Amino acid sequence: MSRPLLQDRTAVITGAAQGIGYAIAETYIAEGARVVLGDLDADTVKQAAERLGGPGKAIGVRCEVTDSADVDALLQAALDTYGGVDVMVNNAGITRDATMRTMTEDQFDQVVSVHLKGTWNGTRKAAAIMRERKSGAIVNLSSLSGKVGLVGQTNYSAAKAGIVGLSKAAAKEVAHHGIRVNAIQPGLIRTPMTEAMPERVWEQKMTEIPLGRAGEVGEIASVALFLACDLSSYMTGTVLEVTGGRLM
Repeated sequence: MSRPLLQDRTAVITGAAQGIGYAIAETYIAEGARVVLGDLDADTVKQAAERLGGPGKAIGVRCEVTDSADVDALLQAALDTYGGVDVMVNNAGITRDATMRTMTEDQFDQVVSVHLKGTWNGTRKAAAIMRERKSGAIVNLSSLSGKVGLVGQTNYSAAKAGIVGLSKAAAKEVAHHGIRVNAIQPGLIRTPMTEAMPERVWEQKMTEIPLGRAGEVGEIASVALFLACDLSSYMTGTVLEVTGGRLM
């Protein structure tokens, strides 16, 4: 029988109490990893960790990714509980959609801070740990919105485009330490957040997808697994679109 792809590795995943982050955690555990889930709600993230098997496989830690000290504590929990950090997935995010005319400065600042500063915090702090072992994989979640720009998302599109630039710059900085940094750009994925869209908006987006359907969270998790494991050992600074062909 083949060895699990993430056997004996420890992964830290932000925004992991539900949706894409939780699906990535499930997939990583199935491939032999131990995971540390970070999320804003302490009770919710601890319950998610219990569903994944509890301390032998997963722990949950409250983390506000815009807070440098919180990210330090999240990574320290991985070191204290499992002895290392082999994979970092920066997935935490929020939306505050509005047109430029109606968007407030606070709505802009919140989205850019959570996505872009949060990813920067997770990338730089995980890399500082990984460089000691001369190995590691960092996976950053961007979005199709960061490639094409979507109406009502000047904040989100800007932040997600920024994650691409951040990932490429970081990949160049840490490659000589044996650390790889890659990004994923999901398209329309079926999550609680997207399913809350008005039906007319959902249907309009569906017309743009050649495969004719929305993606599932597990289809993002599979790509996150690929980027975390040795199957992608010669890839860094790449951006993988998982969009069903939408807006290619």
